[in-house]
Amino acid sequence: MSMRLKNKVIIVTGSTTGIGKAIALRCVAEGASVVIHGLEEEWGKSVVEEIGKDRAVLHIQDLTADGAGDTLVSVAVNRFGKLDAVVNNAALVISSNIESTDQNFLRKVLEINTIAPYALIKAALPELSKQQGTVLNIGSVNAWSGEPNLLAYSISKGALMTMTRNLGDTLHREHRVTVNQINPGWVLTETEIKRKREHGLKDDWYTELPNVFAPAGRILWPNEIASAAVFLLSDESGPISGQVFELEQHPMIGRNPPKDTSTIKS
Repeated sequence: MSMRLKNKVIIVTGSTTGIGKAIALRCVAEGASVVIHGLEEEWGKSVVEEIGKDRAVLHIQDLTADGAGDTLVSVAVNRFGKLDAVVNNAALVISSNIESTDQNFLRKVLEINTIAPYALIKAALPELSKQQGTVLNIGSVNAWSGEPNLLAYSISKGALMTMTRNLGDTLHREHRVTVNQINPGWVLTETEIKRKREHGLKDDWYTELPNVFAPAGRILWPNEIASAAVFLLSDESGPISGQVFELEQHPMIGRNPPKDTSTIKS
């Protein structure tokens, strides 16, 4: 395998599990060193153990805490001497609609899913500028309008997408730092398996989805998102900036969910 991220240092938020973990493992396989971040210390330790302490360091912190972005950047620079890229993957995925979403709830979701990524980009910019580095935001296809039961989450991902396009222009011109976003569709993560089990579904529920959700007969794997992430984090993506890539198996914009939303991901 060619080492497309050789000697790069990358922060991946929310990388103790799921898509973030898959991205971190793939980055290391491509030659990078990574800062593993999340809230679950035991899971994080097992990821670092899997990678090896020479190529990974763990930082456990709530990203909404004051100065969390500065701390993460310091962890990267102190351990590995520089910072080439930030992957803003950590997010709160939570169901809500207009009846259940009050202002405080909406503020909380925006704080985690939009403001914390912004704060990390701002904190990392001096280091990223030195390396002509990269920001990769992990959004959601729900950014475009969102499912009926994902109102606050969808709003937060729409805001993240606008931020990507805005900073992808300004930071690239002024700092030679590229900013892009991946909007995954429905991905089979550990959390999604657990959530569906709690909803009373059997463990292989994802093999019997209607075509409206999964024309291919299955949903996406985390490592398929990680494959696209490597391209956007590597030098081979060149000067591409301010772009949003949908990783879904059907057209998203204008596709209406069925009236029965009980089977929709939440």
